[in-house]
Amino acid sequence: MIESLKNIEAIKTPPFEGKGRLCILGSGESGVGTALLAKQLGYQVLVSDGAAIKPTYKAELEQHGIDFEEGGHTEEKILSANEVMKSPGISDKNEMLQKIRANHIPIISEFEFAYRHKGSSKIIGITGTNGKSTTTSLCYHICKHGGLDCALVGNIGYSIARQMAEDPKEWYVAEISSFQLDDIQTFRPDVAILLNITEDHLDRYDYKFENYIKSKFNITKYQTDKDFFIYCADDEVITKYFPLLTTNTNPLPFSMKHELKKGAHIKGDQMMIRIQEERVAMSIYDFALKGKHNQYNTMAACIAATTVGIRKEKIREAVIDYSGLEHRMESVASVRGVEFINDSKATNINSTWYALESMTKPVVLILGGTDKGNDYSLIADLVKDKVKAIVCLGIDNKKIKEAFKGVVNKIVETQDAKKCVEACFALATKGDAVLLSPACASFDLFKNYEDRGRQFKEAVMQL
Repeated sequence: MIESLKNIEAIKTPPFEGKGRLCILGSGESGVGTALLAKQLGYQVLVSDGAAIKPTYKAELEQHGIDFEEGGHTEEKILSANEVMKSPGISDKNEMLQKIRANHIPIISEFEFAYRHKGSSKIIGITGTNGKSTTTSLCYHICKHGGLDCALVGNIGYSIARQMAEDPKEWYVAEISSFQLDDIQTFRPDVAILLNITEDHLDRYDYKFENYIKSKFNITKYQTDKDFFIYCADDEVITKYFPLLTTNTNPLPFSMKHELKKGAHIKGDQMMIRIQEERVAMSIYDFALKGKHNQYNTMAACIAATTVGIRKEKIREAVIDYSGLEHRMESVASVRGVEFINDSKATNINSTWYALESMTKPVVLILGGTDKGNDYSLIADLVKDKVKAIVCLGIDNKKIKEAFKGVVNKIVETQDAKKCVEACFALATKGDAVLLSPACASFDLFKNYEDRGRQFKEAVMQL
């Protein structure tokens, strides 16, 4: 392990005084995970949800004797709490939250609560507007392959607090959203990664991009000179705000544009990592993940793995054999020479841009769903160069049709996965790719992006 991490003494922030009454707003994965850990630690716990609690989560709460309420909030109970853990999906504009703040009750995130109780464990935290899940999954894969005792947690789907309660690890590799960084007071990852920052979720940040930027930079807020901050030196927003929003940390940049003395860069077809005495080099053609955006993601994950002492040969092996995430540029099948790719996780325009940028075949592109204020002009050039037809999968496709009228010759509308796939197959010829990369949320026709991706895959297999 690299010397600067070898002898770090874990900061053991004392738990909340008296382990008093903790109220948890929201009963999703982060809320229930926090409840399990808090109960285990001896807190008085109440889980309160304004909607119905999912049966599986309700059963867990009942099994562990955790007090809960659903379908509304009992103000008297909540305002008697010593502290409130807010689930990331709840906006600060929520009426109950405003009452909690008015009563000067501290509000924290799951990551803040978990951090206080992690003991000697350490955290690799990954954030950014795009690429979080891929980079987190790849980083975990490298660390696991390299023999690290670690778990994959956070926004990727499994609560860090639950992991600590059920199966604590030496390291947690965590995907962290801006919402999860908003209510931290001491949270400090030993290794922080900031991939990129583009406009997203501005409705949660008073439509001020700077507020969102500050939220992303919270990942470094409490770091010290014993920690590492891995960031993209080619991202103009990050480089602009880096001197304003970071303090005591060890910066490790990565770049495709500049040769760096420390961190990582790509020169020609070679990735070079330099951290103190450590040197790792490998060909980008060996990366399992394709596309320029994934070269950035791979550099970030490899730097993180190097800082925690994974040997260079293990890093190479893991990067070469990584199989990728479900619903993220996932190769589903080839049917009569037409490749079907599931990128259902692309719920914003930037994600779709990255997907198209990586394509080398003519594309039949599936777009549509619940629009998040998309500016489709951002992908117009890529669509013109690479897309032969667009198949809409959504209820209201007017904006998409207007944006690409005259850019592509064929635009078809569908409203279920089976008809969508059949339409794509009819439009494609041998050597083409059908790409589901919708640039929109899925809630008009599907439960979530996972449901959309699975229905797409099922429809492909029925061809």
